[in-house]
Amino acid sequence: MSDDIAVKTAPAAATPAAGRSGRTQVLAFVTDADTEAVLRLGLVATAEDVVVQRGDSRSAINAMSRMPSPRVLVVDISGEEQPMSALAALSEVVEPDVKVLVVGDRQNVDLYRQLTRTLGVGEYLYKPLNADVVAQHFGPFIAPASVAATQVHGGRILAITGVCGGAGVTTLAANLAWHLSTEAKRHTVLLDANLYTGSAAMLLGAKTGGGLRLALETPDRVDELFMERIAQPAADRLAVVAGEEKLTERMTIASGAVQPLLRGLRQRYNYIVADVPLGPVGWHNELLDQARQRVLVMEPTLQALRDALRIMALPTGAQQVRQSVIVLNKVGAPGTMTRRQVEAALQHKVDVVIPYLPRVVNQAATMGTPAAASHGGFRTGIGDLAQQVAASGAVGKAPWRFGKLFGRRSKG
Repeated sequence: MSDDIAVKTAPAAATPAAGRSGRTQVLAFVTDADTEAVLRLGLVATAEDVVVQRGDSRSAINAMSRMPSPRVLVVDISGEEQPMSALAALSEVVEPDVKVLVVGDRQNVDLYRQLTRTLGVGEYLYKPLNADVVAQHFGPFIAPASVAATQVHGGRILAITGVCGGAGVTTLAANLAWHLSTEAKRHTVLLDANLYTGSAAMLLGAKTGGGLRLALETPDRVDELFMERIAQPAADRLAVVAGEEKLTERMTIASGAVQPLLRGLRQRYNYIVADVPLGPVGWHNELLDQARQRVLVMEPTLQALRDALRIMALPTGAQQVRQSVIVLNKVGAPGTMTRRQVEAALQHKVDVVIPYLPRVVNQAATMGTPAAASHGGFRTGIGDLAQQVAASGAVGKAPWRFGKLFGRRSKG
């Protein structure tokens, strides 16, 4: 991927007119390659026309003075000594209806307030950026209103799926849930969508029960008290919803049962980590469709590569704002491929790498404790995964939109 992508420029003599057609949807000026890559990843699901160019506020001012403004303009003010003055100058050369989003290197609430309240900047994010944060906070300014309206409020649903059997999904899901509850101090529930095994609960030393089956078979019974009863405590801020039904039992999942279940969980928890087996099971597919973020787990094997390519070609879910996070698990296992070989075959970068540490993982599973509680590569990998899927890093939760310099109405 080239570091620089040429901006589509208009003739120098042309004078931009508000509302002209054929405008670039999103144009970004950023100062480093990492920010460029994260912006692309975070906005890929919300924008079809994203142009990124290496540059700063001065580059943006120069370009906007001689070309039509995009609908959304992203400007990097990192290293700028007088960011307010620079953005004020930018406001003089952009069209009245442009939405300006800003990236910087200062974690400063006062700066955030000045940008959003005084200048009318839509949102400000500070580096290092997270693709999920970009999608969450920049996405609503880019996605059509109809798309934004479909996004529901409440806890974030993370669906973790293996591209093939034996990828270690349940282990990663359990440890991710532990990390979010213990390290990030967020109320988290682990939902094991395999009603017959109870494996997720076992990894965290929690109990299984019949509540999940009951919720799926009789969704009309799901209320606040019901949700409180089916979630089994595993640690402070961590609960597990898992079943261990007899293998001879046949269940009849009610149509639309997933929605009341998820709605009840989202009202009680910041994160719902769902361990979802891959396969043609109706309510599993509903879980995947409702997930805010999907995580695909694969081993560095030829079979996993084949299956990963097939799954990555599937459309994203209705609530997803970015592509699936790719986790390469068990890296370094005997007879497996290297990360570079996997990425070359996928033609896609791996987001998270988990090393092959069978002794650490197996011992933790035997003791019913999270492997991520120990120090080392596995803990680091789970921390990296949490950074990929958790919405953190924004200065504020919601933008103030006071149209002062930016967002002015056209007088024409």
